[in-house]
Amino acid sequence: MPNLRNAKKAVRQSEARYAANRTAKDRIHRWELKTKALIVEKNKEEATKAVSFLTKLLDKAARRNVVSGNRAERVKSRMQKLLNTL
Repeated sequence: MPNLRNAKKAVRQSEARYAANRTAKDRIHRWELKTKALIVEKNKEEATKAVSFLTKLLDKAARRNVVSGNRAERVKSRMQKLLNTL
């Protein structure tokens, strides 16, 4: 356990950031799975909306340094590539 007041605050901040980052990453992961499922079902209209929303989530996460910018671009590219196969 930290003894100093600023160390205690740092622990609280770290835990809060961890929870927020975990939530954002989980949400991105769930939308990746949903998007892939819609593409497999050949539901182009819904899949297009899902890819658009996933792109928005990834851009926001990259801007906040939750995921790296390269990872966001890679996932967006792969989803778009899958969508174009429909």
